[in-house]
Amino acid sequence: MQTTALRYFLEVARSGSLSKASERLFVAVSAISRQVAKLEDEMGVPLFERRPRGMVLSEAGRLLAAHAHRSLMEQERVTEEIRGLTTESRATIRVASSEGVARDFLPQVFAHFLKSWPAVHFQLDVAAPTEATQHVREGTADIAVCFSVAPEKDVNVHYAQRAPIFALVTQDHPLAKKESVSLADLTPWPLAIYGEGVTVRQLFDISCSLEGLNFEPVFVSNYGGALQSFVQQTQAVTFVGYLTVRSRLQADKMAAIPISNPELHQRTLQVQTMAGRTLPKAVAAFLDLLIAAIHDPSCLE
Repeated sequence: MQTTALRYFLEVARSGSLSKASERLFVAVSAISRQVAKLEDEMGVPLFERRPRGMVLSEAGRLLAAHAHRSLMEQERVTEEIRGLTTESRATIRVASSEGVARDFLPQVFAHFLKSWPAVHFQLDVAAPTEATQHVREGTADIAVCFSVAPEKDVNVHYAQRAPIFALVTQDHPLAKKESVSLADLTPWPLAIYGEGVTVRQLFDISCSLEGLNFEPVFVSNYGGALQSFVQQTQAVTFVGYLTVRSRLQADKMAAIPISNPELHQRTLQVQTMAGRTLPKAVAAFLDLLIAAIHDPSCLE
């Protein structure tokens, strides 16, 4: 199977049509169609189901796509390492992540890694957890760092740990000195929270439903930084993972309080790569530092 054919095939799979693949690749539709047809002849089975709304991978197509992603990334790895022999290990590390680790934690890890690998470049895409994982599956990201509530297929999970949700308040808030709180304890206070679709909000809604609690948030946003800033200026409460705020609690005069409701302990923080992929040296070294930094912030000092 030729590299060109695999790239065309993967773009059709990603975009869902020959015409969209043509636009993205700047290649004639007829050329892409021929390459896909050749692959199907070679395999002896259809790789796509042709539907009115576009082309969807068949079961055989999904198997080929997984192989193609690994094959092309292995080729890129070898090429990158050969070039690194004469370019002082220059490489680009592509990371996809949940917003919670993108604001402070990952930039800190990037900065520390550059002390040992000064020729490395970083690309960070912030996305919903399912999208971050999909970036890894498709090969558009080397590593995903995201919160998850369910197992993911076709990825290699290098590290996973429970990531319970905390209540975030100012240090002078009446709740700040408590060892833990329940959601019921929060009902007297204004609430700032993520909109629907975010893992924190999903687990919050489940817990409220089980407890029979009803909150009317004063501030809803899809941007965690805005929620935290609002809390700093009010007596409101918001919800965060500890890793999201651990480096700024003292500087921002905030307190993160454990929440006792078990439903808010169901998330895991996962570090993922593509299943079956051999990682380039720079990516593997960064992965080691990343996992160490999750465990122990002092390794970034």
